[in-house]
Order: sequence, then structure tokens, then C-alpha cells
Amino acid sequence: MTDLTIDLGFIKLKNPVIAASGTFGYGLEFAPFFDLSKLGGFVVKGLYFSPRPGNPPPRLVETPSGLINAIGLPGVGVRRFADEILPQLRKIKTAIIVNVCGENEEEYASVVEFLDKEEGISAYELNISCPNVEKDGLCPALDSEATFSVVSLVKKTSSRPVITKLSPNVTDIVEIALSAQEAGADALSLVNTLLAIAVDVEERKPVLGNIFGGLSGPAIKPISLRMVYQVVRRVKIPVIGMGGISSGRDALEYLITGAKAVEIGTANFIDPEASIKIIEELKDYCEENGFERIEDVIGTIKR
Repeated sequence: MTDLTIDLGFIKLKNPVIAASGTFGYGLEFAPFFDLSKLGGFVVKGLYFSPRPGNPPPRLVETPSGLINAIGLPGVGVRRFADEILPQLRKIKTAIIVNVCGENEEEYASVVEFLDKEEGISAYELNISCPNVEKDGLCPALDSEATFSVVSLVKKTSSRPVITKLSPNVTDIVEIALSAQEAGADALSLVNTLLAIAVDVEERKPVLGNIFGGLSGPAIKPISLRMVYQVVRRVKIPVIGMGGISSGRDALEYLITGAKAVEIGTANFIDPEASIKIIEELKDYCEENGFERIEDVIGTIKR
């Protein structure tokens, strides 16, 4: 029987498949479709300290092999999350990861400080890379010093592992990754969406109400996979890969490249059971190719 467990050093996952933030709600929305405990884990939608409405519509537009979103990270805030949602999540036997957002460094720290008092959270994913919230797509993950500063502050505040989510909208992702590692990040997740725009040619104006949005889906996989390839060779902490994964073969590309786990995003919109199917495909691959453990596949790319 194939062993699909993954050891990230700070947490053990029953398999390497994690449902990504922003595409999986608070997790409970997917409970009618499958048993959530079958996942390696899932990341709840981004949480600011206070409730947040998100961006004005239109907020989604399809592109060839992709999706541009400018949702704007709407959410219920930490108090309602802790009072109403987290008690239900505690019943699910898998890793619950909270995606932490902030308008500034202090808010990131405040969210973590508040949630640190609550049970049932496995780790925080520090969202310093969302391109459709900050003005003109600017965010801390675009600058190595800003990345170091916010990760350092959150690490001082947190008693739990911190996964730092990186942006592809940079010249050198390795530089940013090394800054996050130096600041104390326990792992990295990459990449978030690519800054994008769509234009209505009849109206001659941007399609999205926010003008800018984040491109995700199969269109970005070659780019995100390249960045994972670059980063895993330079950092000493685990890397979680994401971007355009919709099948077991997609996930395997990231694992073979060196990612310790993967996050499934846009595919959840197409098929609510996408993550479960990917887990089964990973198991089938291992059995067909003589791997007793999925960890034996990781980083086996030949150069």
C-alpha cells in the first residue's frame, strides 16, 4: 500500500494535496461534495482583522486556459471566524491552515495574535502577495526588505508555523524567497496569481471593476513551475507549489521538481472534487511506477 504522507518538518500531512485559499471558501462549503478529512489540508479564505466586503464587480473574467479574479479578499474577520467557523473546522481531521492578510504589518501581526489563542489551527499562510487588493498590484512580496520585515514581525507574534506565500510578479523570486527564509518562515508557498488585465473592446474599458486582477489556472503553470524549480534549489525550508494544477500529472510535475506538497486552486471551481481525484491519481502513479512512498518521488527531476 502506497504511503502518501508528507513530513514538512513542522507538520505531517496525510497526503501532499492542499486546497488553496481563495478557491475553497472556509472549507465548509465543500463538505457536501466529499469528506474534507481526506485532504492533506486546506487553506481557508484570507482573513483580515475586521470584516471586509471585497472589490466592486465585475470581479471575474475568463481567459484562454485561465481565470482573472479581482475578488479583493472579502471575509468575515477574525472574531466571527473564531466564533462561528473555527468550531466546525476543528471537527475535520486534517490540517487547517489560515490565510492571513493585512493592510499593513501591524494588521498581519494582529490577526495572528488574535488567532494564536484559538485551538484547531495547524499553521498560518502569510498572504503578502495578492495582486488584486493593494494599489496597482503592489504588495510586500514584491520587495525583499518588505518581505523580511513583515515575516519577521509575524514570526515574533506567532506560536505556530508560518508559511509565506510569494508573488510571481517579481524580477527575481529567489531573492524574495531567501528573504522570507532569513526572516524565519517555516515554509514557502508559490506562486500566487500573476497581475493581469482584460479589456472590453466594445466599451473600450477594463472588464474588471478593480481594473487589475490575478491570473490563475493552467495558463500560468509553466511559469509557476519554473519558479518552484528555481526556489527549491536555493532554500532549506519546504516549498509548496501551486499554479494551474488540475490533474495528478500536474501535481507530479511540481513534486518531481522538488515541491514537498501542492495547493489546488482554480480547478476547484471547475470540479469540486478535483483535489480528491488528484490524490487518487498520485496513488495510482506510485503503484504503477514502484514507489512505496510519495516522498520518494519528490525532487527526482533529472538534470
